Amino acid sequence: CESCVELLFVRGAGNCQECDTPLRKSNFRVQLFEDPAVDKEVEIRKKVLKIYNKREDDFPSLSEYNDFLEEIEEIVFNLTNNVDLENTKRKMELYQKDNKEVIQKNKIKLTREQEELEEALEVERQENEQRRLLIQKEEQLQQIIKRKNKQALLDDLVSN
Repeated sequence: CESCVELLFVRGAGNCQECDTPLRKSNFRVQLFEDPAVDKEVEIRKKVLKIYNKREDDFPSLSEYNDFLEEIEEIVFNLTNNVDLENTKRKMELYQKDNKEVIQKNKIKLTREQEELEEALEVERQENEQRRLLIQKEEQLQQIIKRKNKQALLDDLVSN
């Protein structure tokens, strides 16, 4: 809980009470899943996918893309389960160094796509709001007409 975290990190850093691993408050994050292993894997996957950010259309064949995805899964598995950490980290660093331009280009492309998606969502929100207002005005108009008809009917009944 947060109070335990505050106590543990009074000086900004501390050791895990169970495994004695050095921890820093700046690296602390709130656990999203019940199982901490799932949380760890999700966090690792995010970091790996920031580097390995190629898409299917970046590959000449589906087979090569599947090999790329398999490589990502192997890296995530190794880092999550502490298997061959040194080689896996070295492999990631080498890939990052060799593909720096492609990684940056794909980050920009992803940012652009996100902006376009957000713009489309905003347009859709505005259209929905306009539709809602139009429906609301129409309902009010129907209620006014209904009241006038009801009043006219009552006036007819009173005059007869």
